[in-house]
Amino acid sequence: YTVWNFIPKNLFEQFRRIANFYFLIIFLVQLMIDTPTSPITSGLPLFFVITVTAIKQGYEDWLRHKADNEVNGAPVYVVRSGGLVKTRSKNIRVGDIVRVAKDETFPVDLVLLSSDRVDGSCHVTTASLDGETNLKVGSLNIPLGPESLLLRGARLKNAKEIFGVAVYTGMETKMALNYKSKSQKRSAVEKSMNSFLIIYLIILLFEAVLSTILKYAWQAEEKWDEPWYDQKTEHERNSSKILRFISDFLAFLVLYNFIIPISLYVTVEMQKFLGSFFIGWDLDLYHEETNQRAQVNTSDLNEELGQVEYVFTDKTGTLTENEMQFRECSINGIKYQEINGKLVPEGLTEDSPDGIRQKEELFLKAVCLCHTVHISADQTDGIGDGLWNANGIVSQLEYYASSPDEKALVEALLSFPLPLPRYKLLHVLEFDPNRRRMSVIVESPSGEKLLFTKGAESSILPHSRGGEIDKTRIHVDEFALKGLRTLCVAYRRFTAEEYQEIDRRLHEARTALQQREERLADVFNFIEKDLELLGATGVEDKLQDKVQETIEALRLAGIKVWVLTGDKHETAVSVSLSCGHFHRTMNILELVQHKSDSTCFNRHSSSQLDDHVIQHGLVVDGTSLSLALREHEKLFMEVCRNCSAVLCCRMAPLQKAKVVRLLKTSPEKPITLAIGDGANDVSMIQEAHVGIGIMGKEGRQAVRNSDYAIARFKFLSKLLLVHGHFYYIRIATLVQYFFYKNVCFITPQFLYQFFCLFSQQTLYDSVYLTLYNISFTSLPVLMYSLFEQHVHPHVLQSKPTLYRDIRKNALLGFKPFLYWTILGFSHAFVFFYGSYLLMGEDTSLLGNGQMFGNWTFGTLVFTVMVITVTVKMALETHFWTWINHFVTWGSIVFYFLFSLFYGGIIWPFLHTQDMYFVFVQLLSSGSAWFAIIIIVVTCLFFDVMKKVLCRHLQPTSTEKAQVTLLWNSFSWKRDD
Repeated sequence: YTVWNFIPKNLFEQFRRIANFYFLIIFLVQLMIDTPTSPITSGLPLFFVITVTAIKQGYEDWLRHKADNEVNGAPVYVVRSGGLVKTRSKNIRVGDIVRVAKDETFPVDLVLLSSDRVDGSCHVTTASLDGETNLKVGSLNIPLGPESLLLRGARLKNAKEIFGVAVYTGMETKMALNYKSKSQKRSAVEKSMNSFLIIYLIILLFEAVLSTILKYAWQAEEKWDEPWYDQKTEHERNSSKILRFISDFLAFLVLYNFIIPISLYVTVEMQKFLGSFFIGWDLDLYHEETNQRAQVNTSDLNEELGQVEYVFTDKTGTLTENEMQFRECSINGIKYQEINGKLVPEGLTEDSPDGIRQKEELFLKAVCLCHTVHISADQTDGIGDGLWNANGIVSQLEYYASSPDEKALVEALLSFPLPLPRYKLLHVLEFDPNRRRMSVIVESPSGEKLLFTKGAESSILPHSRGGEIDKTRIHVDEFALKGLRTLCVAYRRFTAEEYQEIDRRLHEARTALQQREERLADVFNFIEKDLELLGATGVEDKLQDKVQETIEALRLAGIKVWVLTGDKHETAVSVSLSCGHFHRTMNILELVQHKSDSTCFNRHSSSQLDDHVIQHGLVVDGTSLSLALREHEKLFMEVCRNCSAVLCCRMAPLQKAKVVRLLKTSPEKPITLAIGDGANDVSMIQEAHVGIGIMGKEGRQAVRNSDYAIARFKFLSKLLLVHGHFYYIRIATLVQYFFYKNVCFITPQFLYQFFCLFSQQTLYDSVYLTLYNISFTSLPVLMYSLFEQHVHPHVLQSKPTLYRDIRKNALLGFKPFLYWTILGFSHAFVFFYGSYLLMGEDTSLLGNGQMFGNWTFGTLVFTVMVITVTVKMALETHFWTWINHFVTWGSIVFYFLFSLFYGGIIWPFLHTQDMYFVFVQLLSSGSAWFAIIIIVVTCLFFDVMKKVLCRHLQPTSTEKAQVTLLWNSFSWKRDD
């Protein structure tokens, strides 16, 4: 919204709702023709609903604008007229030269122009984009390419300042292009509400048409056509029969229009808005270390948290902390563990001698030297761990690496007692995804030239030689099974002649003007051969706290978890195993590196359909996924549906969104949830029915574009299993109850027409018509929808299977809807005919023989109705607070006090005073009190009996849990 389009756009959005549009039509009809009720009875509730909804939606949109302005208004420095000028980030235009200082975020996509570093490079972290905390290099020493592009959202590191030219701004930046247009998300409950409204609209039209037909059928008898007390005017006699029929139909439509509950929407809006605060207030969703609470960006989807069937989660920064820790290594076929800063051979204690022989020492040297870690020394005022420089100032050492594995290895080896002489770095053979390894060529103090290489198992072992390869391969497999990230380490010695040839070929390839990358790749492959294997490392990508328990809880709740990550295959699988996404007993199916062959899909599909006992997990990479979605979409979805867990690796951001869209639009139309922490997850978060952002270490793109935000993945368990469960139960009961009480309200009006010759006489006073939904019956159901807890939160969290009871919109299906509708009609019949039988034959119920009239009869029906529907709400309530007691019994008391006050005074501004002293006379009759008690008990007796029988004969899992909790509570009290 904007200030200028808010009113028209908001009104357009609100009148897209069937109920609002319907009441607008009714209001216009009341203005145009003579109807039995005042236009105020429809206009006032409609105005109230529209106003409250607009305020709520305007407030939420203002919060979104506020969050956007924090980014758009961030201060930046650009070069203007030969000097630096401070401006706002939204004012940057393509071609502007922008200065960015260390630890600042790039406001737009920049091409690097200059850096204060000697080599003209800079390093950036993209944690806010992809959750990765490792460094990426931006350099001026290569032709214009990806390395020269500094993306919006990345953060400058290891350089005091850089200057860059803006090449893409606003919605043209790579970050923005990965977003999808934000659409209005509507919950399954709201869709059910619209379906119910259509059904009730059909009932309304049927009643109006039937009443109109019966009116003319009755008037066909001459004695009822023009009775002496209701003679027609000359104009009425000469008017068109068709127009009279239409006018009567519209009048009946207005008379029965309250069967459509207009206040339902405003109550739902208030329940969602006020209920959303409970998420932020929940201390179990508070992360003390970062002082972050859960936040709600869109309260319209609260109940959708209780309907989730698929969770799509990013890996890095969402499941993991992205903090690597060195754990184990294999050296010369012997496995070592890191214990308290020492390398201890397997089976020995940390006090055992290190026993580092020549090859072990060479392995440690290789790990220490083969990396691209950079060191930054930040000056500090105090004394602490760091480095003293010549001026006596302490500098804190900070390590930056292009790979978190490298940083973890270097930091771990710093604590090992290994004296290293000074080596000279001759060449760095950079990592690339095709080779999947990196190397350095160094010169030892003795002048020997050595190549140290590390990389993935598949990239090192085929080029290696030596007798320990098989043992190392076994150890690497063991590390991977433990969920560790593995790297193999090898080396090669060069003679003087070999090094001269290598140096020459590297120089020619690096200075080539054409096909530089291809020539470098050839030289790298020429160098990295005949390697001698030294060993392998195992680094743990530290999982977030309680990730495994959370995934297991989701699985027990019937929710399937898909991990979508851009990581390589081995890394993704190892993390899936370590976090419990994949079980050791699972049959893992792999669809990787398939470019055209579809036999794998058929094979996996048949294997799953033949075996329903073994759980299956599926691993698919981006290439195979593209093939599957393009040529074998149905078959692929069949495979996925038969898998308990799915892992998609090497995924692009838009591919993630495509997977989510494919699943949510499948024939089953499951409710999907996406969770991630980086800007590369935004498209996935926006695509899913519910999007959740993780408050990561850097950046807030995912949080800003999400519906909900939490600090850690573990909080997802309570958010869904407790809050989602409660929200769905509350709003489902709220919706059904609203339709029930409005059927109770308007059906007696329809029945009354059979006794007044369909003259469109109202049974209730206009004030009662207006206030029934707004005042007399609104607060009990609103408080129920805010505070109801049918099961204790700890039970819901400890028994995730209870989540299955409410899936697939179980409480708003056809059977519950039919039950509540029949209940409403049956209660309405008891209200009307019970009152008629008890006082219809003998209306002289007062001691002085004075007779009750039409308004007294209608007031009796209305009084019985208000009490019954309020007590019915009390019967649905399991969790009583003082607020529930106050509004439930207070609503009945308020109705009585209001009626006494309204009917006890002559109001000069009212045209008629039909209700004067009516309520006082009604309450002064013992027979009326007897009728009220009998009718209320009769209505609720059968409903209570139905509940008791269903709980005993066919109890749900939730009802069993309620009984168990009640019994345990009774046992505790008895023991006390």
